[in-house]
Amino acid sequence: MAIVDEVVALQSETLAAIEAAADSAALEQVRVAVLGKSGSLTAYLRGMGSVPQEERAEVGKTVNTVRGVVEEALASRKAALDAAELAASMDASAVDVTLPGRVQQMGTRHLINGIIDEISEIFLGLGYSVAKGPEVETEYYNFNALNAPEDHPSRGLADTFYVVDRSNDAHKHVKGESGVLLRTQTSPVQARVMEAQKPPIYIISPGKVYRRDVADPSHLPQFHQIEGLVVDEGITFGDLKGTLEYLCKQIFGEERKTRFRAHYFPFTEPSAEVDVSCGICHGEGCRFCKGTGWLEILGCGMVDPNVYGYAGIDPEKYSGFAFGMGVERIACLKYNVPDLRMLVEGDMRFLRQF
Repeated sequence: MAIVDEVVALQSETLAAIEAAADSAALEQVRVAVLGKSGSLTAYLRGMGSVPQEERAEVGKTVNTVRGVVEEALASRKAALDAAELAASMDASAVDVTLPGRVQQMGTRHLINGIIDEISEIFLGLGYSVAKGPEVETEYYNFNALNAPEDHPSRGLADTFYVVDRSNDAHKHVKGESGVLLRTQTSPVQARVMEAQKPPIYIISPGKVYRRDVADPSHLPQFHQIEGLVVDEGITFGDLKGTLEYLCKQIFGEERKTRFRAHYFPFTEPSAEVDVSCGICHGEGCRFCKGTGWLEILGCGMVDPNVYGYAGIDPEKYSGFAFGMGVERIACLKYNVPDLRMLVEGDMRFLRQF
């Protein structure tokens, strides 16, 4: 019975190999070598046809018995190895609860949004309301309704992002027939409010604006503005000065001074630019203020009577003022940031300072 002896010997060798398998991969190699399609024990089953007739029953019985013993030993060893590997994995990934935890860094409002919120709170405290409008605007509300002449440079393709250009249309002064553009200022919100609301009007209009500017330390193609509008009976330039002086002191500090310089804006007449005293040199002159002691922060003026005509407001009864400021510029002046681009580059080392 040489074949039976070989099968019994194979059983002993296989059981020893199963016991010696160090991990699941080694155990799988043993299973394939013995019970696989080309395995040693499988070969005996496939060769039963060559076994003599008188030995075939005993050989077949022995092979099936050995196969059952080997499969049972494989299952037992696999269960033991799986348990050991699971325990090792749990030990490797165990958390030491006595170690100090990692503090999750809390996020904050972006500096631009923070300045918008700060200025909005100042004006809300003065009784103003916040008005918003579309960023994709018509040429009528962006220019015509704000008294901008047809030949104003800002209306050209070199300065404004047009979505639909109707600059050669003879009817572009009509609201429904004007070109479509990305607003260059938030002033269209003021025009829409005056058209829809009767005085008194006390609003600010924060939002994004777009201009064909190359990004540099003092310009961005997309930035934020906050503009304000007051329309009521008896409003004077003194009210405008008092409001903006209060605003500057609230933003920059009580010790900062303001000055008004005559300027020109199509929307207002008379118009002025507002400067605040330099916070670095305290008005004595330095590199930051280019030796002047002053920093320009916004433009303003009394609403031009022509603008009231577009909105159907009686200029003989009502007067008012308007102003506008760049949020990024205010942020840079308040925190002495030398380059507007630093606000939008997403460098967390810079942004975390605020």
